[in-house]
Amino acid sequence: MKIAVTGKGGVGKTTLSAILCHLFAADGKRVIAMDADPDANLAQALGIPPAESAKIRPIADMADLIEERTGAKPGTMGGIFKLNPRVDDLPEGLGYTMGGITLLVTGKSKSAASGCYCPENVLLRRLLKHLVVERNEVVVVDMEAGIEHLTRGTAEAVDAFIVVVEPGQRSIQTALTVQEMARGLGVKKVFVVANKIRNENDIAFLREHLQDMEILGAVSFSQAVMDADVSGASPFGRASEAVESIKEIKKRLESSLDSR
Repeated sequence: MKIAVTGKGGVGKTTLSAILCHLFAADGKRVIAMDADPDANLAQALGIPPAESAKIRPIADMADLIEERTGAKPGTMGGIFKLNPRVDDLPEGLGYTMGGITLLVTGKSKSAASGCYCPENVLLRRLLKHLVVERNEVVVVDMEAGIEHLTRGTAEAVDAFIVVVEPGQRSIQTALTVQEMARGLGVKKVFVVANKIRNENDIAFLREHLQDMEILGAVSFSQAVMDADVSGASPFGRASEAVESIKEIKKRLESSLDSR
């Protein structure tokens, strides 16, 4: 299964991504977790110790690797370089593995405008396509608020786009924008996970504004998740109520995909 998780900053998409990774790993599956958000904090959410996560270098910062694989120095635009660089060895070579989960941190190209054909962006897009299209593991991609860095071929191969939303107009607008962008890339359906839910009124509010989007489930506002964040721990081991809610969301996602 290939899952892309997105949403407005602060809605809890990294928490969802991390817990899904642990749940799939608990099923005995090999999981690749890809942190594609420039504000990278998936390592902490997965429970990787700070001393270890500090050693994980974003791929976009690896100038020698980028030049070796693309034939051009990072930061350059135009010129001649490989548009289909080799990336199949990067997950094992650069990933940090804990249990059944391998984490890759992409970082952000300094020229990361949509459609940019700078060497960094080409390598990162090729790696993402390799993970989604050519690998057999479960892949969970923690993305920034949007899907601009996906190509059509990659987007079409993603099994599930999940937009994490909280009760609020800005979060809803992000979800609607992602849905429109996904349709433009050939994705037929975008799922929603409601987070930080306080009561039934919050759910009713989201259903009213997201009428044609399938809501997989809801996660209640959780002090335990916040406490885990403050202490630098994974919510998977600290927020049992949230984990149980996400287990149900995972079941619904698998059932929805199996029925297609």
